[in-house]
Amino acid sequence: MASKAVKTVAKAIAEYQYPWKEKLAKHKNELTKGVWGYWKLGAWTPLHISARRRARLRKEVLLAGEDWPYDPERKEMRTKMKGHKCDRIAAERRAKTAKLMEQMPEMLLAYKKRRYNKLVPSMEFTESVTDQPRIDMWGSIA
Repeated sequence: MASKAVKTVAKAIAEYQYPWKEKLAKHKNELTKGVWGYWKLGAWTPLHISARRRARLRKEVLLAGEDWPYDPERKEMRTKMKGHKCDRIAAERRAKTAKLMEQMPEMLLAYKKRRYNKLVPSMEFTESVTDQPRIDMWGSIA
């Protein structure tokens, strides 16, 4: 007698093993409208199945090994930079500084020419002028 009861219980469990199929058939029309809701005649209409029940149904379907086609498509992930801007651009600034330091002798020579021509407009700037020792306003050699 006990074995017969066990068999009937096992049969009932086997038949009731996929309750999600009934739920999925019942809510299929509603699930195709979207995840959170849909626009109907210019007004936002939420789904008639709650998010908790929708998530539970989705979990049951996925645990059974079936496909769940009602999720929205995933967007491509944005790679947002973290940290401070000064830390991110430090390498670029160091490279730019190294490039400018290579050009520094020409830049200094051009600066000296401009300053000399501004201070002494009648004379022409020559390379020998920059090689001579400078005397500051107190008379010491700089």
